[in-house]
Amino acid sequence: MSGRAAPFYCPYCGDEDLRPSEEGHGAWECTACSRAFRLSFLGLLAPRTHGRGPEPATGAPAPAPANAPAPVSASGEGGTTP
Repeated sequence: MSGRAAPFYCPYCGDEDLRPSEEGHGAWECTACSRAFRLSFLGLLAPRTHGRGPEPATGAPAPAPANAPAPVSASGEGGTTP
């Protein structure tokens, strides 16, 4: 393997007629839509724990979904104000 992978499709129009650009490594030109773009490797992701996404950086619990009911206080009342 050469370490270079060619894209199969233009990320803008989906056409397959791509040519390497003279701009350097990872640069490509699409002849169909006349756009130039660059592909690059950013790095490896941190391993996931138990099939979930990464834990919050502060250690705080994740926010509740928007459609979740309001938390109930110790007195048994909902989180809404009359």
